[in-house]
Amino acid sequence: MAEKVILLDMYPSMFGMRARVALGVKGVEYEYREEELSNKSQLLLESNPVHKKIPVLIHNGKPVCESLIIVQYIDEVWNHKSPLLPSDPYQKAQARFWADYIDKKLYDAGKKLGTTKGEEQEAAKKEFVEILKLLESQLGEKPFFGGDSFGFVDVALITFSTWFHTYEAFANFSIEEQCPKLAAWVKRCLEIEAVSKSLADPNKVYDFALALKKKLGVE
Repeated sequence: MAEKVILLDMYPSMFGMRARVALGVKGVEYEYREEELSNKSQLLLESNPVHKKIPVLIHNGKPVCESLIIVQYIDEVWNHKSPLLPSDPYQKAQARFWADYIDKKLYDAGKKLGTTKGEEQEAAKKEFVEILKLLESQLGEKPFFGGDSFGFVDVALITFSTWFHTYEAFANFSIEEQCPKLAAWVKRCLEIEAVSKSLADPNKVYDFALALKKKLGVE
């Protein structure tokens, strides 16, 4: 039986992009279905009845929710190519730790950059840069967080890079100036065709963020 893979997603979502990147590097063909968060499809509501959020990967009729869980699932099911998680249990635990750190810290810090002003925004900017600097120190001199090859933490973080232009524009700073090694890492990741083709256009992300700010009444 041919495998049927459907991804319920939204174009500018850094979480949805993780699934796209993982499927891309594994060479898995899938059907992409764009969701409107103001008008969620019945399939999304049925597939993720707890959170009712994207992304949702539906593999042969079985839904998998939450982006990092989806990436792990993809890595385990399509394990013939481009392993994302290391085989060593300790290294695997470390990769999961840093991906979880990105989820818990970076998203909220980035969100504050677009929804605050003045001193609050300056504090948010400082927090955001500190998080990136810590991640940069974790990268060290390695080409990728996964070592010599693109791996799980790389998947978790590279999707945020599509929002870097938006964060910089909203808070008037340069990530490359603050974190040059991390900026170089982004460029290395984008040299991988399956990665760059799976990511959203930063200019379209910026347009989306501007429209969202207007809708929320944040100027």
